[in-house]
Amino acid sequence: MDIAVVGAGSLGSLLGGLLAREHDVTLVGRDPHMERVASDGLRVRGVEQFHSEPAGRTDVPASADLAVVAVKSDDTAAVAEQLADCDLEVCLSVQNGMGNEEILADALSCPVLAGTCTYGARLEEPGTVAFTGRGEVVLGAREGGESAVGQRVGAAFTEAGIDATVATDMPRRLWAKLAVNTAINATTALARVENGALADGPGADLAADAARETARVAREQGVDLTDERAVALTRQVVRDTAANRSSMLEDVAAGRPTEIDAINGYVVRVAEEPVPVNETLTRLVRTWAAGRDE
Repeated sequence: MDIAVVGAGSLGSLLGGLLAREHDVTLVGRDPHMERVASDGLRVRGVEQFHSEPAGRTDVPASADLAVVAVKSDDTAAVAEQLADCDLEVCLSVQNGMGNEEILADALSCPVLAGTCTYGARLEEPGTVAFTGRGEVVLGAREGGESAVGQRVGAAFTEAGIDATVATDMPRRLWAKLAVNTAINATTALARVENGALADGPGADLAADAARETARVAREQGVDLTDERAVALTRQVVRDTAANRSSMLEDVAAGRPTEIDAINGYVVRVAEEPVPVNETLTRLVRTWAAGRDE
């Protein structure tokens, strides 16, 4: 399969490197990372160590069988516009936050699949990505139900040694992922702590409260996600990724824009009843961003 991974940062580079072991892969990202990939290939270190040779470029190719979108939520609209000029058969989003699939679907004529990914990755230097934790890619029709094209994409991931599941309940899975992200990302970013700091004490209580609020809003939207399930998933991710720094913590530490509006901010926007924990976390991260921009 001819695959373009758009947004080849840490996770995108890892997925692209894994896929390139069996498929023709083009990584689309920023220099100097793409320059090094184009000249020397991609080195993967950590859980697995290998060298693969995807193409590297800074613009979207003219055609691909599959586009895997891994950019930040704020960049989704711009990427959708670029992909609209690409001859594509299918697009898969593995992004954080909510609403990305709708933006892509509005711009593209091909099917758009929803996906979640729990693989851990960290970009160490241009041309090198650290594989920090094995996980799972779950994908399927964004509205839920069976998807023949989803089965084809899932098979392509499996052929490359990626643990992939094709699911019929992607709306519930996306909300479950959102619950975990609302619980962990802003909390760790504001407290400047690794995920494991939320295993007990006040951090654990705050994370659980954010997850419960998100589950309640999911039910308001017609998605069956219990409070207990949302909290249990959050605690599992905290345990499994105790030594990891969340993507929002990495953004704050680097002085970059965060995805707060697509995560906690999304919950605030669509909630029918007050969500004070998510609203407070959203306001605090926006306050940090406003101070950064002064």
